Amino acid sequence: MPINRYLLPVAFALLAMTGVSFATEAGSSEELSSIIEVQKYFRSIHIMAMLLMGFGFLMVFVKKYGRSAITATFLLVSISIPLYFLKDSLGLLGGVDSDIDRLILAEFGAASLLICAGAVLGRLKMAQYLLLGLLFIPFYAFNEWILLDGGFGLIEHGRFIDTGGSIVIHAFGALFGIGVAFSMTTRKEYETPVESDDTSDRFSLLGSMMLWVFWPSFCAALVAPSAIPATIVNVIIALCGSTLATYAVSLKLRGKISVADIANAALAGGVAIGSTCDQVPVTYAFVIGILAGTLSTVGFAAIQNWFHDLGKKVDTCGVLHLHGLPGLFGGLVAMVTVKGIHQGAQITGILVTIVLAIVSGLIVGKILSLTGRRVEPYTDAEELIVD
Repeated sequence: MPINRYLLPVAFALLAMTGVSFATEAGSSEELSSIIEVQKYFRSIHIMAMLLMGFGFLMVFVKKYGRSAITATFLLVSISIPLYFLKDSLGLLGGVDSDIDRLILAEFGAASLLICAGAVLGRLKMAQYLLLGLLFIPFYAFNEWILLDGGFGLIEHGRFIDTGGSIVIHAFGALFGIGVAFSMTTRKEYETPVESDDTSDRFSLLGSMMLWVFWPSFCAALVAPSAIPATIVNVIIALCGSTLATYAVSLKLRGKISVADIANAALAGGVAIGSTCDQVPVTYAFVIGILAGTLSTVGFAAIQNWFHDLGKKVDTCGVLHLHGLPGLFGGLVAMVTVKGIHQGAQITGILVTIVLAIVSGLIVGKILSLTGRRVEPYTDAEELIVD
């Protein structure tokens, strides 16, 4: 029938968009390879939505800094992806042949950079955000090379388990950002409360939901086609676990549910399941999500103020509690949930990340402080037209 001429390409497109791997009897290996590349393209676009809309709106919770947060997000993504492409194209610190794989890896680097920037949100001028990106990506790539490519022979290639980047992306970005914050937070910034309002909270929740929806594509971006369905299910179930835990723990600790807890800690399951997203059964994923959501909510509700007072510093977005601690938890939990894991390699990778992230963050923070500090914290009007 003539209608089949139209149904076939439509069905093909729908299958490609959903990431389903399939083959026809006459299909060649080249055609299958092309289909896989197209599927990666769709997941890369999902990740880009996370970077610009998810992270961007999540960070507008600061009432007097919303325009600057969105603008900084644009700038950081726009500097980090070309810089990672340049590094990879030159064959520095490893590299891949596929352009779409290179793009996804660059997006991972951009995500880690945005996590880092969340710790110092409101503390940098726009030009300093660009400098932060230029300095961050080389350190990020260096850590990635050691952990995933066997750099210096510290970890045998393929021994470190971190499919969705709990350690390489989340923990590194968060700890690097904390290091930068120690150099860039002034006394006046520490003493000035971070203010939000109804509008900024709603936009922050919108950003969180965007991240929640597309997180499965983030974790499944480069996994084997056969592992994509299980990975997607695990990530969604882990996010459900952390969301439920956040509601319960926030209510228990605060007496009422905190919007800030929901916007942030509900995502902790996605952070923690990253390391093992393609290797654990779904029941494990749910438990990992619950524990990560609990850990993150306790961090925001009970630890964050104490942490700020301890060092007289400010982690604006609480990246330590959303990305740092849940990321480290995800890397550690792999040691008891993944069969045949090389525990020495896992511990080595985690320790290398902690040391390298904090030390390099402190160094970059000192460099940034030489270019000046903001006089007034959390204001758009200093650099942007706000009328």
